[in-house]
Amino acid sequence: MNFLYKNTRVHFKISGKGSAIVLLHGFLENNTMWNEIASTLSKKHKIICIDLLGHGKTENHGYIHTMEDQAEMVKAVLNHLHLRKYVLIGHSMGGYITLAFAKLFPQNIKGLCLMNSTALADSEEKKINRDRAINAVKQNHKTFVRIAIPMLFCKENRSIYTSEIKQITNEALQISSQGIIASLEGMKIRKNLTSIYKNSSFPIQLIIGKQDPALDYLSLIKQTQNTKVQVTEFPDGHMSHIENTNDLISAINMFIKSC
Repeated sequence: MNFLYKNTRVHFKISGKGSAIVLLHGFLENNTMWNEIASTLSKKHKIICIDLLGHGKTENHGYIHTMEDQAEMVKAVLNHLHLRKYVLIGHSMGGYITLAFAKLFPQNIKGLCLMNSTALADSEEKKINRDRAINAVKQNHKTFVRIAIPMLFCKENRSIYTSEIKQITNEALQISSQGIIASLEGMKIRKNLTSIYKNSSFPIQLIIGKQDPALDYLSLIKQTQNTKVQVTEFPDGHMSHIENTNDLISAINMFIKSC
């Protein structure tokens, strides 16, 4: 389905009936990353999978897509569907967007799940790396994509999930260089939202890959200390929906029941 948001075409999919679960994909991904998870969850819930700005079949909305821009777009889609309360689940960049959403619209949230994501802002070193990535995309965005995707899996899994890596890469190659850069710029300037971990009135789950190449395990643990955040750890990398599919589905189902 398509929805026009500020003259920008936004694509989303709906399946199932029941309480609403909103699934937000990560950087260089699209709503199809949720296919297996959505198939299971839709047996008891209404599942909304949205292509984020500049990704999948959703158009670009500007030179920079801030996490707040993305959250406001998601809210517009959910308002269009006449939904008032929902659980938000976000992978990686999708997790950053769920936190921005929680900051802007806390009254609408029943629960929040961050999957392979963090509430911290980019460090100065990370910002420099974002700028390097932007320059690489400007030079050749297809080469950037082909290098970036395999690096999201833990080292030993890169040879195990070759067909999945190929599929994800082929889909990511459809993203325009503008869409990639707009997200990199937006992630670079996102805010530290660890305060939501401490002050939220709704349950929060954090899914961690212990060998996640994109995130520091100890910093993820530290930011949840003295909070009510439910931490679930898997032994692999950044792509828990592929590297730990069944365990992830079980963990998400348990979390949804607590919301």
